[in-house]
Amino acid sequence: MDAADLTDILSAVRTFVRAEVVPIEERIDAEDAIPEDVVEACKAMGLYGFAIPEAYGGLGMTLEEEARLAFELGWTTPALRSLFGTNNGIAGQVLIKGGTEEQRKAWLPRLASGEVTASFALTEADAGSDPAGLATTARRDGTDWVLSGTKRYITNAPVADVIMVFARSNPDAGGNRGISTFLVPAGTPGLSIGPRDHKMGQFGAWTADVHLDDVRVPAEALVGGEEGVDRGFQTAARCLAHGRAHIAALCVGMAGRLVHESVEFAKTREQGGRPIASFQLVQGLIADSVTDHYAGRALVLDVARAYDAGTDTVQGPSAAKYFASEMVGRVADRAVQVHGGAGYIRGVAVERFYRDARLFRIYEGTSQIQQVIIARQSLGAAARA
Repeated sequence: MDAADLTDILSAVRTFVRAEVVPIEERIDAEDAIPEDVVEACKAMGLYGFAIPEAYGGLGMTLEEEARLAFELGWTTPALRSLFGTNNGIAGQVLIKGGTEEQRKAWLPRLASGEVTASFALTEADAGSDPAGLATTARRDGTDWVLSGTKRYITNAPVADVIMVFARSNPDAGGNRGISTFLVPAGTPGLSIGPRDHKMGQFGAWTADVHLDDVRVPAEALVGGEEGVDRGFQTAARCLAHGRAHIAALCVGMAGRLVHESVEFAKTREQGGRPIASFQLVQGLIADSVTDHYAGRALVLDVARAYDAGTDTVQGPSAAKYFASEMVGRVADRAVQVHGGAGYIRGVAVERFYRDARLFRIYEGTSQIQQVIIARQSLGAAARA
C-alpha cells in the first residue's frame, strides 16, 4: 500500500475511533451491542476487508500495515474490532491461505464489503488449544459431506452468514491429522446457534455455541477442494499465526489508551492538596506502563516485518501475542491501581478495559500454548524428547 494511502486510512480511523466510538463505549458495554450506524461506517471505511487482497475487493494491507491499524483500533472497546476482525483474520484467512480460487472469488469480495460476516469454528468443549480432541465429524454421503458436532465460544456466530467449520474427515487419523475445513452458510438445515455467551468483558462482541446436527453440504464446500489432503490443521495453524500478531497489536493499542487514562487521571486527582502525579510511587506505576507499551509496540512491528518477509511466520507471532497480551494485563492492573477506588467502579474506562484485557491471554491460543510454541521452535526435537 502507498505510504500516503496508509497515512490517510490511519488518520481517518483514528478520528472515527476517538470522535465516534469512544464517546459511546459505556453504551456499548451496557447494551452488549454495537450501534448499527457504527457498523455501517466500518463497512464504508473498508474495515471489513483491510487484510483481504485488493484483487478480491479488500485493502490488501501487509501485516505491518495491519498492525499499525490495530494500534488505532485498540484505543477503544475491542468489540469494535471484533465486528470485522474475523472477516479479515482467522475466517477470511482460511480462504486466503487454503481455499480454491473459485472459493476465494465467491466469498472474499463479500467478506471485504461487509455483505457477509464469517465465523471460525474450531474450538470445542474438549478441543481448544489441542485439536487432537476434535470430535466434530465429517462423513461422505454420496457427493455430499455430513457434519455433526458442537463448537464452543465462536465469535460472531449469532450474526454469521457463513461459518468455517473444522471437522474430522478421516476418523482413522489421530491427533491433528485427518481434519478438514468446510464452508457452512447460515440457514443450512441442521445448523443452529446457541444463546449468546454472557462473558466477563468485551461486551458488544458476541460469541455462542454452534450446533451441527447432520448438516449436509456439497463437495465444493470443502475448503481447498481436495479430499484426503490433511489441510485443516495446517490451515488453522497458519491463520492463527496471522491472528496472533494482530491480537498482539490490538493489545498494544489498548495499552496506549490505558497509559493515557492513567496519565490524565494522575494529573488531575489530588491528595493532600497536590496531584497524585507528584508522588514518586505513582510515577513508578506509570513509568512501568509506558515502558511496557514501548516494548510491545517495538516487538509487534518487528515481528510483523519478519512475517511479511516470510522469515518468521511461527515463533515471532507467538512471542508477540504472549508478551503483548500479558503486558496489557499488567498495564490495565496498574491503571486501576492509579485510579484507586474509582478504578473499581463501572463507568470508569479503566475498569472496563481491565475486564476486556483478560480475554487476550486466552483466545488465539493461551499464553501457555504460546510458551510451548516458542520453546519448541527454539529447542527443536530436544523439546519433544
